[in-house]
Amino acid sequence: MSDRNIRFFNTTGPCNPEDHYMLAPEDRLVGAQLHRYIKDKLYWVLHAPRQTGKTTFLQSWMREINASRQGVACYVSVERCQGVSEPERAMPALCRAIRHYASMANLPVPKVEDVDPFSMLGDILTHWAGLVAPNPLIVLFDEVDVLEGEALISFLRQLRGGFASRGIGSFPVSVALVGMRDLKDYITAAKDGKAPNPGSPFNIKEDSVLLSNFHKADIAKLFAQRTAETGQQITQEALDYVFEQSQGQPWIVNSLFKRATLRVLDAESTETVALEHVQKARKQMIEARETHLDALAVRLRDPRIKHVVQTIITGDTDPLMGREHPDVELAIDLGLVNWTSMTGFTIANPVYEEILTRHLNSGYHDNLPPPSSWQWQKPDGSLDMDKLLKEFQRFWRRHSEMWEQRADYTEAFPHLLLTAFLQRVTNGGGHIHLECAAGRGRMDLAVEYGKALYIIEIKLIHSYDDAPGIVREEGLEQVRAYRDKTDAQAPAYLILFDRRDKTKQKPWDERITWSVEDNVTVIGC
Repeated sequence: MSDRNIRFFNTTGPCNPEDHYMLAPEDRLVGAQLHRYIKDKLYWVLHAPRQTGKTTFLQSWMREINASRQGVACYVSVERCQGVSEPERAMPALCRAIRHYASMANLPVPKVEDVDPFSMLGDILTHWAGLVAPNPLIVLFDEVDVLEGEALISFLRQLRGGFASRGIGSFPVSVALVGMRDLKDYITAAKDGKAPNPGSPFNIKEDSVLLSNFHKADIAKLFAQRTAETGQQITQEALDYVFEQSQGQPWIVNSLFKRATLRVLDAESTETVALEHVQKARKQMIEARETHLDALAVRLRDPRIKHVVQTIITGDTDPLMGREHPDVELAIDLGLVNWTSMTGFTIANPVYEEILTRHLNSGYHDNLPPPSSWQWQKPDGSLDMDKLLKEFQRFWRRHSEMWEQRADYTEAFPHLLLTAFLQRVTNGGGHIHLECAAGRGRMDLAVEYGKALYIIEIKLIHSYDDAPGIVREEGLEQVRAYRDKTDAQAPAYLILFDRRDKTKQKPWDERITWSVEDNVTVIGC
């Protein structure tokens, strides 16, 4: 089979149907009424996390509008204005972007007058509407979330200024503002965290539309396009795994399919894609630290994201952390966090869960002693989890206080150090599955090594826990339930970290404990 004219799964830039397997992104628009936005001359907002298909949709819709002669549509990215908060610099750059994209689309190019930056955008849009008359002008602004401060306010004010006179030859009849966040979030950010007044002059949007992730059936339809072109099949088990690991996040889905078909298997191969191929693709993706995943990890430095993510990792509760809290809204809009009535707040998918954890514990991982200095293998090469966790107890007693002084995510420090410790051993020979959610009071780990599975539950004893024994009993109940759900025969461990203040903590000789209760090994740290 030649790869000439054979499409592939795309992970870089917008998709196009000539080169890439893709699904119509407009089918995933939640709450959109596309036919009305032009007919009724409406302005609207589209928001979704990065790498979900926003730009693909905008460029596809632009082509559709222009081909159907409903109007003259133009895609305009304002990305060149990133980091520029002064209108005096941002507005000329934005107007140059308009001219650039108009030229790229073979549309009439409006003039930029050397005028006040606080009216420059309105003037160029008015001139542009006149150039394309008698057709209505539709402008699709992408990456609006890069605008900030006074530049954002000026952008919105000038759109609002022309809104009342919008019409053929006067001003764009329809404008889409597209980015990761809703319009009210842009305004709140621009006003130093102050929420916009409901009667604000910025309230010109008709709809706020979300671009959703793939559903499970969508993932099967996407791969079916490759099957139709090449004959290559995929097992149901592999499809289920892709959905489980991605939760439908489009970039992850395409990345797993791309690596499985082009790297794990040869590009010429028609061998059926099986679970093991997708698992290898996932491992490659994690290790490659691709730009999309690294960009998400960088967000962890933001104090607003830190509080939300740390609460989830530790399984803590925070009654102020509701879905309408600005920090939570940001984490959800970025695609890092999800909420359902069944799970509460969780990291959005298992891939992100592992990426974020690896990013947070990378310093610990890289500075731990080499595994060759630990006793962690049995003579047959299998994992001796008892010996490994006793090594961890020794390390925790000797180094934890000094290492924690330099920790950023201090509440999650025990979880991150233990996962780093386990990753040093399992890398190359196994895998760690993490499960964490706000309000659960723990983190669950399933460690795969060779053909064996080990269940580990992490619980913290806080100063407000007047009866640590209750934490222990709760943990035993939880780890048994997790083992029953995962593998009833797997060895199970409950690790209790004493996080009380110095006045309530026991001496180290009493804190470092090891016991077995009803087939669960209970480890005190």
